[in-house]
Amino acid sequence: MGRAGDSLPTRAVGELRAAHAAARDAVHVDLDTAALVDALREAGLGEVPVVTSRAADRATYLRRPDLGRQLHPDVHLDAQPARIGILLADGLSPQAVATHGVALVRRLVDVLGEESSVATPVLATQARVALGDQVGEQLGVETMLVVIGERPGLSAVNSLGIYITHQPRPGRHDAERNCISNVRPPRGVGYQQAAVTTLRLVRRMRELGRSGVDVKDVAEPAPLTNRPAPEVQANSSL
Repeated sequence: MGRAGDSLPTRAVGELRAAHAAARDAVHVDLDTAALVDALREAGLGEVPVVTSRAADRATYLRRPDLGRQLHPDVHLDAQPARIGILLADGLSPQAVATHGVALVRRLVDVLGEESSVATPVLATQARVALGDQVGEQLGVETMLVVIGERPGLSAVNSLGIYITHQPRPGRHDAERNCISNVRPPRGVGYQQAAVTTLRLVRRMRELGRSGVDVKDVAEPAPLTNRPAPEVQANSSL
């Protein structure tokens, strides 16, 4: 970043403060659920139900992660004759869901739907990853995907993660999930790449009868190119 005497240059300091402010703003913004439901419907994904966690508002959600992992007691979803469920959740970056959510879910449905039945997606607010365990149990699906906004960092405020849990039910812990992180084309993982990787993982989960640390993506590495590598986003939304 350079230096000016014993400190950073003014430009670098300003860029750092701007990135930090953008990350803070991304965490606190509320998701426009009405607009997202309309966009999901226009994308051919059906009438998407909207659920919420026990966190009553954004401030409570940020202070009480435990409430974000529990469905509101008034939520009751009908079981669906499908093997795979998808929960699109605001997480710690509603901006990521607004930017990439519809396109990624559409791609997931297209790729996974070639060999499995996929339930109508569910949209959740004030949600943590574990909320998908209760949603998956109510839907009666075999495998649950939670597409969620990841914690913003200084390099990215609109990154999505896909958390995959086989046989979802309350009480599952993080070691029983698999994650595809940094989905945010063009600077991160692309929608098609994320969907194909998800498909490979789901196949492996069915073979083993479980998800988590025992499941590895054994795809052949892509050939090296002269393109710059995507930025790494190490944050999560657990």
